[in-house]
Amino acid sequence: MNVVFAGIALALAGCDAQQAAPATAGRPELAVMTSLPIFWAEGDVGAMLSGDHAGHWVKQALESRFRPVPVDRLTQIGDRDFLLLAQPRALAGDENVALDDWVRGGGHALFLADPMLTAHSEYGLGDARAPQPVALLSPILARWGLELTFDPASSPNNGVSDGPLAIPVRMAGRWRLTGGGHESRCKLSENALVAHCQIGAGTVLLLADAALVEDGDHPDESARAALEKLLDSAFGAPDA
Repeated sequence: MNVVFAGIALALAGCDAQQAAPATAGRPELAVMTSLPIFWAEGDVGAMLSGDHAGHWVKQALESRFRPVPVDRLTQIGDRDFLLLAQPRALAGDENVALDDWVRGGGHALFLADPMLTAHSEYGLGDARAPQPVALLSPILARWGLELTFDPASSPNNGVSDGPLAIPVRMAGRWRLTGGGHESRCKLSENALVAHCQIGAGTVLLLADAALVEDGDHPDESARAALEKLLDSAFGAPDA
């Protein structure tokens, strides 16, 4: 992500957080790293600055149960208990170390890692401001005994059922257990779309697709339901 643009987005997200503080007071913080325009209006800085951008539905869904805090680097997770990685940029070496240490220390993370992102972007291919087109998380996945695979010939373009949950996917990947995880235990769903991992004292839930959070204006109702179920599975159901 362009550094200047990221700075503006983080600053605006901070302003939004301050304005929404009364509504989210008492809710746990959720660190969020994403290359998707969940916290800002892609290509329209004027809308961000004017406040005319209503906000991505995913941001609103997260705010209904957390205080989302955008982070630019995973060394900034701090003592937060929860982390969402939604099609993040490639991680630096010290971020992989920090993430692994944080999870093993008791952190809980939800990954949406897409091997072939289908989201439309206002920015051209190769523009640093565009969403990450391919999830580049191999070092940390290998550390946990996982590999993200993708076969365009067999990848469906519609909802894929995972137990009782229908997850909307487009050009989804699949997880593969490598057997080389360091003190980690991962289990795959029947269709290998979802991986559940126990890593040290922490847990990670991984989805091999990000289509359900791509559409910021007109989300499918199944996407809303799927996101709520994923949040429940990764972080526990919200208090009544």
